[in-house]
Amino acid sequence: MSAQSETQTGVLAGISDELANAVEQAGKSAVAVKARRHVAAGGVMWTPGVVVTADHIIEHEDNITIALPNGEEVKGTLAGRDPGTDLAVIRIDNKDVPFAHVGESAALRVGQLVVAVARPGGEGLAASIGIVSAISGSWRTWRGGTLDAHIRTDLTLYPGFSGGPLVDVTGKVVGINTSGLSRGHSLAIPTETIERVMDSLLSHGKVSRGYLGVGLQPVQLPGDLVQKLALQQTNGLMVVTEDDNGPAMKAGMLLGDILIALGETKTGDTNDVQAVLGSENVGKSFAANLIRGGELKTLSIAIGERQ
Repeated sequence: MSAQSETQTGVLAGISDELANAVEQAGKSAVAVKARRHVAAGGVMWTPGVVVTADHIIEHEDNITIALPNGEEVKGTLAGRDPGTDLAVIRIDNKDVPFAHVGESAALRVGQLVVAVARPGGEGLAASIGIVSAISGSWRTWRGGTLDAHIRTDLTLYPGFSGGPLVDVTGKVVGINTSGLSRGHSLAIPTETIERVMDSLLSHGKVSRGYLGVGLQPVQLPGDLVQKLALQQTNGLMVVTEDDNGPAMKAGMLLGDILIALGETKTGDTNDVQAVLGSENVGKSFAANLIRGGELKTLSIAIGERQ
């Protein structure tokens, strides 16, 4: 074997050892969550006595078992779940299990090596290697929640991997793997989202989300109307459906009204409205600026809580 070949082999062996070390490190806090039929799902001991996993893997809330790294099985109690971000938090009495070394998802870069770790049989570790294939900004899921970032990986999530940790080459947890928020590719829930949602679930058992009680459809405003009303936008949101006794109806909003601003936020797209409906605004009142019958009108609307 040539000196160059030996050097390349040594480099590969070094990378291989580092990845194995990362899996071993992450495995110390990786657990198996038994809350559904058939294959157990993944989970992470995030803080002492607190397991984080994916919401979609929980089929029965009253009979949850957590398989620890040492093979012991303990009863888990659901602290709360948030379908919007596909996260669930489970408490256990055993607080001696090492908890995760958590990294920052915001520090991830496209092309970095990452590893999904799981205990699909409830015992030995399993791993799947890949790269971060894409990262984009804040993303609203089809379930109605918001992730701080959209992190896509090209690794394979085998049965039992959802809810388990995504780790970097140092063994730090940089996300929770899930197949419940996408079709055709793997996603990781960012650590920043996990911390935020976990705090809410531990404190309140749920994540509050705002609610207006209307169906909205983007429309383009006629040029002469924009000029007549001296508007600084050319799009609005027409009210096409309305819930009985919902916040919008109680505020006096009518079918056919065109919402152009909610508080300080101009509303040319439904995402603009969703940005106002965060948990921090539930119960607060906002000025809803709208067009009715070709004239401007302002209503005061209190943001309700989605049930």
